Amino acid sequence: MVKGEGLIVTDSEGNTYLDCIAGIACCALGHAHPAIAAAVAEQATKLVHASNLFGHEPSATLADELAKRTGLDRVFFCNSGTEANEAAIKLARKYQWRGGQPEKLTILACTGSFHGRTFGALAATANDAYKEGFGPMPDGFAFTPFNDIDALEKNLDASVAAFIVEPIQGESGVNVADPAFLRAARRLCDETGALLIFDEIQCGSGRLGTFCAYERFGVKPDVLTMAKALGNGLPIGAMLCTEAASSGLQPGDHGSTFGGSPVPCAAALAHLRVRDETDLEGHVLARESHLFAGLRALADAYPGVYAQPRGMGLLAALPVVAPHEAGAIVAEARARGVLFGTAGGNAVRIAPPLVVSNAQLDTALGVLAGIAKTL
Repeated sequence: MVKGEGLIVTDSEGNTYLDCIAGIACCALGHAHPAIAAAVAEQATKLVHASNLFGHEPSATLADELAKRTGLDRVFFCNSGTEANEAAIKLARKYQWRGGQPEKLTILACTGSFHGRTFGALAATANDAYKEGFGPMPDGFAFTPFNDIDALEKNLDASVAAFIVEPIQGESGVNVADPAFLRAARRLCDETGALLIFDEIQCGSGRLGTFCAYERFGVKPDVLTMAKALGNGLPIGAMLCTEAASSGLQPGDHGSTFGGSPVPCAAALAHLRVRDETDLEGHVLARESHLFAGLRALADAYPGVYAQPRGMGLLAALPVVAPHEAGAIVAEARARGVLFGTAGGNAVRIAPPLVVSNAQLDTALGVLAGIAKTL
């Protein structure tokens, strides 16, 4: 790829594509958005780097904005979603240790989870394929079945420091959490003293039509991680937490050389301003109805190729019926000028920029229909 504008990207041979994966849910406002470009350029003439030894205006303002929008109190900036989850895991362990309960060290995650590729985040990831050849994994991690309340009642016990869960599991197939499961998690964490961590790296930052994914489920976590769309594609991640949870990390416990650097913070602030000016959340909710109606119609029209979709907002999976393969459908769609991704469970992953139009969604759906006709 050499160029992007809005939802259109161009490769080195001059071919253009409609981008319906957005860097795996990163480019919320599309490519080369003028407000993002202007903010980056302006900040680059002022201050590019300061490290977290010093404060600077972009990170302070962004922290205030994120606290206000999430309802959480403290913000730690880093460079990626993996790093945000790593910070959350360290926070949980140190929180229990500082609270006089060092025996509470288990990080409980869900089957189907994906939390990143550093050792701590990878240890909290359920897919063994990502771990092959990297063992042994760090101790103190365990798994409970996703959306199984009875199993959660047994597994979220007094040994658990924190329960980390994605409100929508992206990598394993865009699996949506049952609100009752998340409510049970909240109750059990309150009862046992564990921290509840929501990994909103893929499903958050407005992708579900609310700034935080948790708002659509009605369950508020103690710790929330975000990245991807926050900087509209620039590398920035954030771990947010309540005032009480923040006591786990004291100065010197954790840090990041480039975390919260001025340029990506300026991009994130521009992203938030555009979001407010354009009512992006309302736009997403309107496009959600159109997208899922179209995906359900595809599943009804081509039951030998597609099954009923999963997802919410502008994060969707269209399951592919065997013996057909999602990877082959994605490759053919690319040849026809539309970019999708794949997700676990043999599914096409659809996560376009949030500024997508109904007409662009119709183009993408039309390509999926055209492919199905040939199978």
